Amino acid sequence: MKAAQITEYGDASVVKINDTDMPVAKPGQVVVEVHAASLNPFDTIVREGYLQQNVPLQLPATLGGDIAGVVTEAGEDVTDFTVGDKVYGQANIVAGNSGAFAEFAATSATQIAKMPENLGFTEAASLPLAGVSAIQALTEHIKLAVNQKIFINGGAGAIGSIAIQLAKNIGAYVATAATREGIELAKQLGADEVIDYKTNDFSALLKDYDAVFDTVGGDTFDKSLAILKKGGIAVSMAADADSALAAKLEVTAIHQMTHVTTGYLDTLRDLVEQGVITPRIGATFPLDQIAEAQRARESGEVLGKVAIRIK
Repeated sequence: MKAAQITEYGDASVVKINDTDMPVAKPGQVVVEVHAASLNPFDTIVREGYLQQNVPLQLPATLGGDIAGVVTEAGEDVTDFTVGDKVYGQANIVAGNSGAFAEFAATSATQIAKMPENLGFTEAASLPLAGVSAIQALTEHIKLAVNQKIFINGGAGAIGSIAIQLAKNIGAYVATAATREGIELAKQLGADEVIDYKTNDFSALLKDYDAVFDTVGGDTFDKSLAILKKGGIAVSMAADADSALAAKLEVTAIHQMTHVTTGYLDTLRDLVEQGVITPRIGATFPLDQIAEAQRARESGEVLGKVAIRIK
């Protein structure tokens, strides 16, 4: 089968399409014929070798996490999925799976779920990590409630666009920051207040917020703590919290590490089927253009997810 692999760490140019062996389901795993996949910032972190000290890869290694496809084999001890099921979820190699950017992927049955019935494979593949990240942040860590005020930094991105939709469904007041190109999208998603971060400083415009969900990182996370009321909470997908600053401001700051599980994916599927969340795909590439796809995502110019069409 064909797979997008690396034989060394580096930029997008190190990713090559290779012929490799078909994966076989271990106990607790399924093999999925991958119809579509999508890109996440984590894929770049793995490709560039930032995890090699803690999670060394056996090269060549197949990249990618998010998938959608059809189960072709169910391993020993798998009872929730059978051959022919349409599923979506994660197949990341750093979690002991075989990697997503391939024609077939072996993955743990605890990291997939039945696909939303109202989506195609490409749309479904855009959701797992981004959707679960938004759900975990807003419902588990922040526990966002009706009429609360939340600032979502990066509202036109893959995670932020889902978070806006989820926050509005909860009944919160949503402010977000985006590029000029992303402002209209953020408004379409339902944001109450949209700030052009290139021309305005959100920390000078917003105050007394109950929560912050940061998908951008850098010094913007520390700046966002100042807009919180005492007792407020900030969750970042991309930055470590300054615990001393958080303590001084009497707020809580969390660096979230998302765990994609069947339970969260089931919740996400329900929200999609209810019309609460609609995926936003900014660009789609075939598998043999995976390097170009990664460059597009890393440019920051694509609104929504970058998807990979495999079948």
